[in-house]
Amino acid sequence: MDTLFTNVRILDGTGQNPFSGSVLVSGNRIRQVGRSSAAMAPGSATVIDGGGATLMPGMCEAHTHFSWNDAATLSGIQSMPVEEHVLWCTTVAKKYLHAGFTSCLGAACAKPRLDVVIRNAIVSGQIPGPRYLAASQEITVPGGLGDETLPHIDCPEYSFGVNVNGAEDMRQIVRRFLKYGVDSIKLNLSGDNFVPGADAHTSWMTDAEVAAAVEEVKMRGKRIIVHARSAASVKQALRHGIDLIYHASFTDTEALDMLEAAKDRVFVAPGLAILYALLFEGEPWGFTREKSTAMGYQEEWDAALESLSKMHKRGIRVLPGGDYGFAFTPHGQNARDLEFFVKYLGFTPMEAIRSTTLYGGQIMLRGHELGAVKDGYLADLLLVDGDPLANLSILRDPKRILAVMKDGVFVKEPAIASQRDWRYVA
Repeated sequence: MDTLFTNVRILDGTGQNPFSGSVLVSGNRIRQVGRSSAAMAPGSATVIDGGGATLMPGMCEAHTHFSWNDAATLSGIQSMPVEEHVLWCTTVAKKYLHAGFTSCLGAACAKPRLDVVIRNAIVSGQIPGPRYLAASQEITVPGGLGDETLPHIDCPEYSFGVNVNGAEDMRQIVRRFLKYGVDSIKLNLSGDNFVPGADAHTSWMTDAEVAAAVEEVKMRGKRIIVHARSAASVKQALRHGIDLIYHASFTDTEALDMLEAAKDRVFVAPGLAILYALLFEGEPWGFTREKSTAMGYQEEWDAALESLSKMHKRGIRVLPGGDYGFAFTPHGQNARDLEFFVKYLGFTPMEAIRSTTLYGGQIMLRGHELGAVKDGYLADLLLVDGDPLANLSILRDPKRILAVMKDGVFVKEPAIASQRDWRYVA
């Protein structure tokens, strides 16, 4: 069925100014974008009169953990039995889609095949969810982030992450996840303030271990994604040709120069939301301001704002992705990152929108057909009540997301969408 959106304010995701017009969707693609609906729609088209609502590309979450189950600790996430964990992930995937995130890039899963199973179920149509790139569990080393072993219902010991010791051990683990069918291998290059004795300044993997992972992944045409908070780990990732860096809180001039030199291939997704939440909103879960500051989060927050602002000025692609799925960063508020980008990093609202749309299509490896309202692009679209450029917070208000279309099909239908002619009334 063809769908014609008329009387909409088109925010096309590329950074150009919005304009009033119409968009014709045919099959799963945008057939035509124009400033008039005259002669655009075939007679069988469903006509959606937007009444001035904003039509924009679906958003992309660049740091997704469907299997993070709103626990306050890593062990709390891991201790959910596998059967319930699969059901949890299906619920979260649907929540993201209905919130307007039509694409998500997995940033690690809590159990070996969770991401692969959910991705395959979405692709096959078994469950609703965004376009999804599946990740491995976090690969770490003893003493690093993710080295958290606990009794489990199905096996005597089970770790949140997977430990490696040396390059050959790394090859074995990476090959196992590639056999499962992941799109990305996740390496924890740096520490994290969550981990006693392995804070965010520390770096834990040897170059030999990282090189072994890169060789195995590139051999199969897949991707490595890295947790890298320290300046040394950011530089290590760049030296090894890794193009998706999470956090990058601490940088120096050398790291920034390296990032800028590689800006045509590199993406950074910082995860500001978790730093903000632990500092300013974590008290109900035991993270008082004093405790979080003592753990190092005030220092990291200050450093991250400085580093990421400099990256933005240098033209390095910074995308939203806030480590959502903890108790203090619940799923569904992901668009809050866009507000943080404007308030703390010097983005304009238009640049923030571009980071989750145009850049989102690029980080999903489909920049030629995803992330913009353009002729021939995939029809992943949001109809939004109001102007996101004037108020980005409306993108995290479910009532303001009037409709969500993925692949040319409504997954959240506008009111009375079964009728041929529909009009949104503000």
